[in-house]
Amino acid sequence: MRLTKFSDYALRVLLLAAAANGRSLTIEETANAYGISRAHLKKVVLLLARTGYLNGIRGRSGGFTLVRAPDQISLGAVLRITEPDFALLECFSAENTCRITCQCRLPQVLNKALRAFMAVLDEYSLQDVLADPGAFTAMLGDLPQPLPQYQPQPQPQRGPKLAAAAQAAIRGTSPSSIPRHRDN
Repeated sequence: MRLTKFSDYALRVLLLAAAANGRSLTIEETANAYGISRAHLKKVVLLLARTGYLNGIRGRSGGFTLVRAPDQISLGAVLRITEPDFALLECFSAENTCRITCQCRLPQVLNKALRAFMAVLDEYSLQDVLADPGAFTAMLGDLPQPLPQYQPQPQPQRGPKLAAAAQAAIRGTSPSSIPRHRDN
């Protein structure tokens, strides 16, 4: 399962707005800060404003701010409004033409996994994932053009790497010795 860019951008907008501590942000400076499309951000900010997460101010000195405190914004709730659907398989959609739908048990398993996924996200608020406000300082002040080069930090294992590491731990081998399934 992969979240849409729309959801990704919505979470980024909310994180930046939370780090701004009530300072009004513009779509232009947010787009520059993240290096993403202004047109796409306009749609994201509009939806977040319509659904009560952002206060949008029009006009020359316009911008947006958070409506709620970061600890009152559930990550699961945000994703429920930004994801178009959670149809993990064809049989989850109205256009289902799968011939084994009535006998297949896979949807039950995936529904359980989806409920668990959303339950975990419901446990966390924007405050829980908000980076150190100092990490946003360059973006919230006068934005330099271009932004300083991003320096990636070591990341925790995620997705297939995490699964390979878990299998390796069980077998007592290194993750690189486990064969990997490739979709391509």
